[in-house]
Amino acid sequence: MASWQQIEDDNPTFAAKVRSLFDAGTNKTIATLRRDGSPRISGTELKFEAGEITFGSMSGSMKLLDIRRDPRVAIHSPTLEPPADHPEQWPGDAKLAGTAIEMPRPEGDPHEGAGYFRVDVSEVSVTYVGNPADHLVIESWDARHGYRRRTRK
Repeated sequence: MASWQQIEDDNPTFAAKVRSLFDAGTNKTIATLRRDGSPRISGTELKFEAGEITFGSMSGSMKLLDIRRDPRVAIHSPTLEPPADHPEQWPGDAKLAGTAIEMPRPEGDPHEGAGYFRVDVSEVSVTYVGNPADHLVIESWDARHGYRRRTRK
């Protein structure tokens, strides 16, 4: 597991690409695990600040209950459509997975019972259409391999 700061330090160019894709819109999609182990997807917002990825969850939400029971999460950046006539100009999408670590409620925060989390990252990836537009490019980072770049036809 790694903090976002470790990924930024290891590969600043890749980290900037990931962050720009997550910052492309407010709403991200988070996957959590239900009590029976099946997946649940929900909307969320997140922040990249002070070398960490953080997000919150409303009191009593199913997402919050899921995370407190099993903190493994996966989060997908906002989805942007590739340009139909120039798919190679699509910036791509980003995904990350890791463990949500609960943090204390910020001082003065009025949201009693809400959950505040940082993500210890196990893996992060960016996928986009290559140039020429006949292949996908997958850039990724994980604790075992570090940064990698692969293509797929």
